[in-house]
Amino acid sequence: MPEVIFNGPDGRLEGRYHPAKNRNAPIALLLHPHPQFGGTMNNQIIYNLYYLFVDRGFSVLRFNFRGVGRSQGAFDHGAGELSDAAAAMDWAQQLNPEARACWIAGASFGAWIGMQLLMRRPEVEGFISIAAMANRYDFSFLAPCPSSGLFVHGSEDRVAPAKDVTAVIEKVKTQKGVVIEHETIEGANHFFENKVDDLVGVVGSYLDRRLANIVPRKQGSRRS
Repeated sequence: MPEVIFNGPDGRLEGRYHPAKNRNAPIALLLHPHPQFGGTMNNQIIYNLYYLFVDRGFSVLRFNFRGVGRSQGAFDHGAGELSDAAAAMDWAQQLNPEARACWIAGASFGAWIGMQLLMRRPEVEGFISIAAMANRYDFSFLAPCPSSGLFVHGSEDRVAPAKDVTAVIEKVKTQKGVVIEHETIEGANHFFENKVDDLVGVVGSYLDRRLANIVPRKQGSRRS
């Protein structure tokens, strides 16, 4: 788990990067919760998902948004953080020019940033959105959503209740060729306290299903 420092749009960004053994392995980018409420790349959800992707052969990067840890800059209410995420993906892709695809996984604020990045990067073929704050952030940009993915919420989430993301999920489900799954973990709150193992199990099962169905990419098509 080497520490890395790479250039972002507002200064250096601090991260942790694990390279895959295979040169054409997919890339996974992990985005942490809100910087002003204690969110860092060492958040227990992001930390555990990092190793979930590592165990499945991905090249994996998690990093601190601007103003967090050793990352330079200051909180920018989402706009700057989206630029940080784009720079992080660029950095990972430069190290892995033969990577066949990219995935994005984000928690809370990081899920909002990740879904925006997804809309801008056609090479992203899958996403994991944990505790998406559809009650606080506008997710209407997801119509249509270009990639299949998984939303996960806790049944006891009082910060971002699962019901508030249901309308978003139902809207993007109807897009041709895109399958959006939604899982609710009973008893879990917004931070998945004492439920991280359950979360990892749900995400791991989803990833295994998706990876088992990978087929060669055709021109102009996207894996499901």
